[in-house]
Amino acid sequence: MKGVILAGGTGSRLHPLTRITNKHLLPIYDRPMINWGIEALVNAEITEIMLVTGGTHAGEFLRLLGNGHEFGIDRLSYGYQDRPGGIAEALGLAARFVDGEPVLVMLADNIVERSIKPMVDAFRAQPTGGRILLTPVEEDEHLRHLGVPTFDDRKRVVGIVEKPERPDSKFGVTGIYCYDSHVFDVIPTLVPSGRGELEITDVNNHYIGQGTMAYDVLEGFWGDAGESIDAYYAVNDFVRTHGANKG
Repeated sequence: MKGVILAGGTGSRLHPLTRITNKHLLPIYDRPMINWGIEALVNAEITEIMLVTGGTHAGEFLRLLGNGHEFGIDRLSYGYQDRPGGIAEALGLAARFVDGEPVLVMLADNIVERSIKPMVDAFRAQPTGGRILLTPVEEDEHLRHLGVPTFDDRKRVVGIVEKPERPDSKFGVTGIYCYDSHVFDVIPTLVPSGRGELEITDVNNHYIGQGTMAYDVLEGFWGDAGESIDAYYAVNDFVRTHGANKG
């Protein structure tokens, strides 16, 4: 199983902190943000990883991470997204790297208290389809910034709505996804959204429509450190006190 960490974007929601660097190089407690995502994948026994980034600071990741061996990575590749084309487009850049294997995709500003290995192990036992990681969210105001799943009476996900005005459940979709290699056939069929981007929610809804999407509910803290300045400092405070990626 391969891993893809997405560390692109302009980081506009964290201005002015991101005027001179990529947001994923900002510190979360005692290390750069990107290191927490790498640790999450390595702890889940995913040691072949591609990092996809963009912008003028992409070279800083190479300076920081090198070949990745220091961080437990066996093979570290880099991909460059030359324009903000969306999460699904960024994932598409990893098609040759993934080379027909299952893949875990993680947005690098996702910080989790608990190990993602249970989700990864469940997907490894799942022959086809996709798997998403959900997190409980009580506040509708927060849910309006996330993808929100709709469930049927058997607790199966039957759809995901991005940034709904009226959330249909009390769960948000985190930026952690598993897919079979068919995902790279799905991405070229997507139509750009109103933002001009290829949306990962459309990928997830494809798998849902095929009846091949499963999910796990995350235990413990989840934070999107790139959501806002307040969220960034809240994640910092949590990790400083409680740590992250714990087994």
